[in-house]
Order: sequence, then structure tokens, then C-alpha cells
Amino acid sequence: MTKQRNISESELTVLRTLWRRREGVVREIAEDLEKSGVKWAYTTVQTLLNRLEVKGYVKRDTSGTAHTYRPAMSREKLVARRLHDLADQLCEGASTPLVMALVDNVRLSQEDIAHLRELLDRLDESTPNANPPNANE
Repeated sequence: MTKQRNISESELTVLRTLWRRREGVVREIAEDLEKSGVKWAYTTVQTLLNRLEVKGYVKRDTSGTAHTYRPAMSREKLVARRLHDLADQLCEGASTPLVMALVDNVRLSQEDIAHLRELLDRLDESTPNANPPNANE
């Protein structure tokens, strides 16, 4: 897995806005940020978008008059990469301690528990010999 360059809190704020919008020009993104209480200058938003592009988190379409930005990575993929990096850093690559810590220390909703069960069932089904045939049959 390619290690992605770190992302700052400010860059993450801009990326969250892009995930919600799906795409936008600098002015639109700055307006959305302002509506959520983040009042940055147009040039600040532009600088953050440019940094995100260099780091591979954002793509820029230059075909129009105003450049349009869109996420190059989904929230889910970023979470997976950050968790993989954290597992490498803290758990020698093992993901089980991270999962166990989350489950043990976070109150899960019934919906979260159902989703977790579905994921475990899918994982169980995709694991070779997860349900070996009964030798007595």
C-alpha cells in the first residue's frame, strides 16, 4: 500500500467539504466553509486545495474557466489508509488490536452492530475453509 502524505486539520476540513459537495470551484468551497463557520480567505482555500492536489487527495479539472476540484479519495479509503498506518505504527501491522479497542471503547448503535455482524459474516464466508465439511457426513 502506498503511503499517503500526511494531511493537516485544515486540509481535512476542506476535503470534508469536497466529500459533501462532490466537486466545486474555490469560491463555492469557500462559501460552504463559511456557512459551516470556517471563515478563510479565498486564497487560503485555494492554497489548501493545491496542497491536497499535490498530496493526491484532490483532482483538479482545468478544462473550464474556473478550475473544478473533486476528491481523489473517498472518506472510506482515507480511513482505511490511516488505520493501516496506525496498525503499522502501533501494532506491528496487526489490525485486530485496533478493531478490539474500537469495539471495547466506543458505544455502538444497534445499526452499527448489525453492520459489523454483516461484515464479519462476509469475512467468514470469504475465508477458505471457514466452514469445513463435516468429516462424519
